[in-house]
Amino acid sequence: MNTDWIRGCATALITPFRKDGSIDEDRLKQFVEWQIAKGMRMLVPCGTTGETATTSEAEDDRIIELTIAQNKGRARIIAGTGSNSTKSAVQYSVQARDAGADAVLVVAPYYNKPTQAGMYAHFRAVAEAVPNLPVILYNVPGRTGSNLQAATTLKLAKEVPNIAAVKEASGDMSQIMQILRNRPAGFKVLSGDDAVTFPIMALGGDGVISVASNEIPDLMTKLCDLCLKSDWPAARELHYRLLPLMDVNFIESSPGPVKAALAMMGNIEENFRLPLVPIQDASRAKLREVLVELGLVK
Repeated sequence: MNTDWIRGCATALITPFRKDGSIDEDRLKQFVEWQIAKGMRMLVPCGTTGETATTSEAEDDRIIELTIAQNKGRARIIAGTGSNSTKSAVQYSVQARDAGADAVLVVAPYYNKPTQAGMYAHFRAVAEAVPNLPVILYNVPGRTGSNLQAATTLKLAKEVPNIAAVKEASGDMSQIMQILRNRPAGFKVLSGDDAVTFPIMALGGDGVISVASNEIPDLMTKLCDLCLKSDWPAARELHYRLLPLMDVNFIESSPGPVKAALAMMGNIEENFRLPLVPIQDASRAKLREVLVELGLVK
């Protein structure tokens, strides 16, 4: 199982909706095409940025199917298949594999707050159900309510052959460094926060699953490529240029700001499913300032 391709920038894709709340399939296909044209080499449908907390299982299947079909084998597809039910996460991962996904991204179980032993058993069960498919762990305690500790991540990395990477969004640099220092050969560490992509890659990380690359796929790809080439002065300069966008994307609950930005750029209509709502006017003004500064809107 080759996992060398799990490096650099991947886009955590938004899901375009119509005004009536249905999935805008035409906009989704156009957006996938635009991402690939801008140089994106990995796409992640059905993650947090895709609003999967409010999409049904059938809709998730359709989003993954459309993304794979539009992609036509050009980029790698990492399908979000997580659930707080192990049985469901197994089912979703098998379905994504059968649809043609190149890997799955499995979030730590949310709300039910399992112990570390429970999380280990959860991820192991999912990975064993798709033994020839790379599984990427996703640790985002700010969303899930529980932290996948470094020791558990490392145990899974060492004991389960197809657990290939972790998307780390804990914000705990000490924890991330423990994983980087002690990981087995070939195990990838991806940033789950755009703003710390540069420092994580400087410490030995392999890339990012990015929100900002929805808006700037070419520049986020360039940032990761510079880091992978150890061109730290150029990477640092680009990091600080992009940092205001990385920050403003979280001025309100994500993906509110990024969908507002993409609407300003003409890529989508700014529609959400409740309980997400459009961002406030003050946030919108700050967002527009940043987009103008980057030359993304006039």
